[in-house]
Amino acid sequence: MSSDRILNPQFRSKIMSADEAAALVPAGANVGVSGFTGAGYPKAVPVALAKRILDARLAGRKSKVSLWTGASTAPDLDSALAIVDGVEKRLPYQSDPVLRNKINEGSVEYTDIHLSHVAQLAAFGFLGKLDVAIIEVVGVTADGKLIPSSSVGNNPTWLDIADKVILEVNAWQNAALEGMHDIYSVALPPARQPIPLVKVTDRIGGPYLTVDPQKVVAVVETSRPDRNSPFSPPDENSRKIAGHILDFLAHEVRQGRLPKDLLPLQSGVGNIANAVLSGLNEGPFENLVSYTEVLQDGMLDMIKSGKLLCASATAFSLSPVALEELNKDLARYSRNIILRPQEISNNPEVIRRLGVIAMNGMIEADIYGNVNSTHIMGSRMMNGLGGSGDFARNAYLSIFMSPAQAKGGAISSIVPMVSHVDHTEHDVQVLVTEQGLADLRGLSPKQRAKVVIENCAHPDFRPALRDYCKRAYEKSGKHTPHLLEECFSWHLKFLEQGKM
Repeated sequence: MSSDRILNPQFRSKIMSADEAAALVPAGANVGVSGFTGAGYPKAVPVALAKRILDARLAGRKSKVSLWTGASTAPDLDSALAIVDGVEKRLPYQSDPVLRNKINEGSVEYTDIHLSHVAQLAAFGFLGKLDVAIIEVVGVTADGKLIPSSSVGNNPTWLDIADKVILEVNAWQNAALEGMHDIYSVALPPARQPIPLVKVTDRIGGPYLTVDPQKVVAVVETSRPDRNSPFSPPDENSRKIAGHILDFLAHEVRQGRLPKDLLPLQSGVGNIANAVLSGLNEGPFENLVSYTEVLQDGMLDMIKSGKLLCASATAFSLSPVALEELNKDLARYSRNIILRPQEISNNPEVIRRLGVIAMNGMIEADIYGNVNSTHIMGSRMMNGLGGSGDFARNAYLSIFMSPAQAKGGAISSIVPMVSHVDHTEHDVQVLVTEQGLADLRGLSPKQRAKVVIENCAHPDFRPALRDYCKRAYEKSGKHTPHLLEECFSWHLKFLEQGKM
């Protein structure tokens, strides 16, 4: 197994099975686990813990834990524990369908938090005591340092504040990951200092995680792959959205508001995001850099082509094909990749200093530029806020994108008022659908409404939006006209009739 990766005798003496390690996690514990977008999460102990919880439940004993992660994980963590009703509370971001259903039926409490805030909230003690940390690593050096895995996330904080630590040493993870990471810890107030990161390529910390050996109660050997999901080829709408964004960036260069090699790029996860990255790879811009939270297929292609000189992130989020390619030539790619804690990758101070161009997905936007990126019809959680707020509020350019329609045209992504607000109009500069791009910078609410409707709304819904604006202006306040008795009528109609 991975014993040859555990070079420190003190850690080797604590090797045990996943079942034995899971027995060290008490019922009711707050458990911090590694993992971010399906990379670097523990793969054996959570499954063993789920089995213990199921056995306890069958014996008539309630047994649940609260899960703190970096972001989304995988079925063998989130699903495994949710299926056996083993999750009391979950934070800060998830994408698992089983867990999502438990959250929306009310049997799991869910706390949605800006990803850059999680580590400090935990360190402040605002979330309660962290009883156990379960962290995947690539190996343990002779002097007891931990080689980080394919994500960093909140691991430095979990290792620091947890009462007990369980390590999973995963031999499947490429040993060439060693040296790719830049682990820098932010001090707590009043001792906090400015983060000394002024270029995407800067390394300000060290390559290893550290932990007090006395807190390590178990070391479990595994050899299991990360979860990775294939990305669909860009569809026509995704290509159109990408085209609008590329035209906009080129316009900003011509206007002298962006340098010809742009500014550091941040991109959310998904097919539209990958379509934008594919467009950038084929476009005129050279010598690009990325300061983002996840490195996905499109960025790997850009590194390979030479378009992208450096990508700074906290985790990988790759398709099976891209992951295989990365692992085949990781030593070469590692020259262009830096993995950092999410407290740094998503840090508002750094994002604003670097002037990041933020491009994120949304569920819906309203005519005044407020964005909902988390809730379906106002009440049902989709995945969570993630890091989009960290980037949107602090970016040089804040761009949100979505197809103009969903559910085969039953839903408009542009509505009179969003059913839930994650990003207020004050944090949103640009909206993009396949219909076009709305540049909202410097516009009043009434001006925004006109630009959003004419540029972003689907033609099937434009007349109704125009009519709403006209009647709202006639009957209500003139600054941000709304018909309070109608502003959510589109959502109500969908819930009642299946179409807005």
